[in-house]
Amino acid sequence: MYGKNQDFLVRKIYSIIKIFPSKERFGLTDQIRRSAVSVPANIAEGCGRNTPNDKLRFFYI
Repeated sequence: MYGKNQDFLVRKIYSIIKIFPSKERFGLTDQIRRSAVSVPANIAEGCGRNTPNDKLRFFYI
């Protein structure tokens, strides 16, 4: 259940990272990219769960 809001978030973050200074391209940007994908993936995973506790667990992640 990966929606267009999550896709927008990832695309926006990737476009912002492009303007970072070159010295930050490999350290900070790598972490930001991974989190930009991880956050919506966990939201989508949580939405697919059956119980509120399961959903909340993925939302907290």
